[in-house]
Amino acid sequence: MRRLGFGMVLIGLAVAAFIAFRFVYGWTEAGPATKDITIVVPEGATIADAAILLKQKGAVRSADAFLTRAKVFGRGKSIKAGEFLIPQGASNSDIFRILGGGKTLTRLVTIPEGMPSILVHERLMANEELTGDISVPAEGSVLPDSYAFDKGESRAVVLKRMQDAMNRTLARMWAERAPNTAARTPKEAIVLASIVEKETAVPAERPTVAGVYGNRLKARMMLQADPTIIYPITRGKPLGRRIRKSEIAAVNDYNTYAMIGLPKGPIANPGRLSILAVLHPAETKALYFVADGKGGHIFADTLQEHNENVRKWFEIRRARGEL
Repeated sequence: MRRLGFGMVLIGLAVAAFIAFRFVYGWTEAGPATKDITIVVPEGATIADAAILLKQKGAVRSADAFLTRAKVFGRGKSIKAGEFLIPQGASNSDIFRILGGGKTLTRLVTIPEGMPSILVHERLMANEELTGDISVPAEGSVLPDSYAFDKGESRAVVLKRMQDAMNRTLARMWAERAPNTAARTPKEAIVLASIVEKETAVPAERPTVAGVYGNRLKARMMLQADPTIIYPITRGKPLGRRIRKSEIAAVNDYNTYAMIGLPKGPIANPGRLSILAVLHPAETKALYFVADGKGGHIFADTLQEHNENVRKWFEIRRARGEL
């Protein structure tokens, strides 16, 4: 009987040791997920709530087992709210570390430099991971950049983040503006920067383009910027054809071929470099510029020089079969 009792004790100890081993091993062994999984932990959710979500998503084998192990091995640490990426095969330990680390899944929406507000609106509305409705934002109110957002976040909140970024950036740059800028107010800086943005895609040219327009404004000359003809027609979307003579002559609040001075508002959302160019323009005597056929522009101080540059540009276009 003593031998039987001793044997039962050994069996009991062996079973207990095996259970303990499985409990510990289960914390670090690979999980059941066969692919990467995203999980959204709501604000105020407990570890028990997260365990149920993890089980539903297939990231853990047992919600109860995960919860028990988390209480034992988690040392009282809490989890964070947000959207998390759980890698394929992540262990209970890995998952708890991810949920407790607060490093949420990063989602980005990008607004390119020079994008008009009508397209900013379309981009935000087309993003199915955002919620709610918004109106087309004021032109020039959005700072082009990449913005992080959480799944399910309000479009209005994301848009405000973009507009707040523009307000902060413009305020800082305006305070540091050079004395030779033609912009008399922050609004004028944005209007002129939007024209510079649309006139050249070559960053190194922007200060010179800004300098040319500044010279024209100071001399009370028409800016004659082609993008200002297009804006009232398409609100900044591509025209998709050549500009008509009637459109060049059209009198409105934007067409700088039919008015002296700046348009009544921006024609796009300018980026930092274009705003910087307007507030720190190049010291130049140039009053004209035309495409050089290589993606940039050639500048001229006099109309005679400019006409010769235009003649060369037309020769390039004829050689390309564009005329």
